[in-house]
Amino acid sequence: MESISVFEIIKVGIGPSSSHTMGPWNAATSFISLIAREKSVQSVKEVFVEFFGSLAKTGIGHGTDIAGMLGLSGENFKTINTSKIDEKVAKIKDEQLLNLGGQKIIPFIYGHHLILNMEKSLDFHPNGMIFRAVFEDGTELVQDYYSVGGGFIATQEKNSIEKDCVRTLYPCHHGADVLKYCEKFGFKKFSDLIFVNEESWRPQEETRKEALYIWQQIKECIYNGVNKEGVLPGGLNVSRRAAGINRKLLGEKVYKNKEEWFQLVVDAEENFTNINKWIACFALAVNEENASFGRIITAPTNGASGVIPAVLMYSQAFTPFTSEDDIVRFLLVAGEIGTLFKKNATISAAMGGCQAEVGVSSAMAAAGLTEILGGNVGQVLMAAEIAMEHHLGLTCDPIKGLVQIPCIERNTMGAIKAITAANIALESDPTKARVSLDEVIQTMWETALSMSDRFKETSEGGLAIAVNVPEC
Repeated sequence: MESISVFEIIKVGIGPSSSHTMGPWNAATSFISLIAREKSVQSVKEVFVEFFGSLAKTGIGHGTDIAGMLGLSGENFKTINTSKIDEKVAKIKDEQLLNLGGQKIIPFIYGHHLILNMEKSLDFHPNGMIFRAVFEDGTELVQDYYSVGGGFIATQEKNSIEKDCVRTLYPCHHGADVLKYCEKFGFKKFSDLIFVNEESWRPQEETRKEALYIWQQIKECIYNGVNKEGVLPGGLNVSRRAAGINRKLLGEKVYKNKEEWFQLVVDAEENFTNINKWIACFALAVNEENASFGRIITAPTNGASGVIPAVLMYSQAFTPFTSEDDIVRFLLVAGEIGTLFKKNATISAAMGGCQAEVGVSSAMAAAGLTEILGGNVGQVLMAAEIAMEHHLGLTCDPIKGLVQIPCIERNTMGAIKAITAANIALESDPTKARVSLDEVIQTMWETALSMSDRFKETSEGGLAIAVNVPEC
């Protein structure tokens, strides 16, 4: 089984969906690279892309079509000016031209060169797409891609593409592996083991640097979210709430930048109600940014991107464990738990419902928090198990296919469950646990296989059809 770095699970992304936005964007980028390897971008006459299944059914709400066009244009979602996205897409549609890979202008008619096929699904995975390039000499290049969650893409031939296969010193593919290696080699903390394994990708100092960079991006995203008012795009008329909660909690206090704001949060009155509201505010801020094509931290997906930031921010603002070392260890452990779910179940809502997104992120956050609050390895795994156990069966039923209702509020619930799970685990003896993390991951996967497709990000069941929203 392939090893996965924690920074493939927790990484910089763009809203509103990792599987429906980042995945297709990555696929388009990969197809450009494939064209360059097989022939050349300059020899392309036309390019076609067709999205199937869940990608098509909720594609407009998730910006799948936008991701396809911008990815084919050679844009990078990690660096693109997000305020210019609408302008760039409008230009492609209006001019009916696309600058393929940023190298050649070709005709591109939306609805002809890009199609959302809602009548058909590809067999390999619900999030399927096919790219086709027609060259000036009449030959063609066709490639299927599948967005398998968290921005990861695959083809039928390869489960993951354009990655070197890495084997870590202590391969951790199950929770039992973590326990085994920690006991056998004397690792006192879960994160000690992960530090060593991450050396398969980079030196420890680089690992620390990447984790702290992610923390800064988390603070930036939350700060952006608590300072924006208005209505989210998409037609549901969902109002941003994080800014109002932030304003009410801070009262008359004034700040000029994110560091001043963060210090005011740290100094805020600490009672249960206020802390609870702050946690909700952090999660709402991130997911409101996500819903409006903002830059966020995918952890492990975009739909669940508010949980880990909310819990990590809680730990830094309202607990004594506020060092850079605590931040790094939190993220290493959280990321590693995410890899266990990806390898043994799924982090794709199109495969497993929202248990695969908010449920997994809650398990990740619970584990990370337990680690820095002093939990032993068994308690860390137990916290992850408790958090997931109480998300089992959670469906994905976004209204109008938008990552807004119920997605945004679900992140606040996932964060609170993570903190509760950590507190329970810290007061428990993990040797007496009746359910292991590996067993709950297997149960989650079996639940996913049994779940109706109507509840797997298709907007064909649950709240998506119970709530009547007129077309705008």
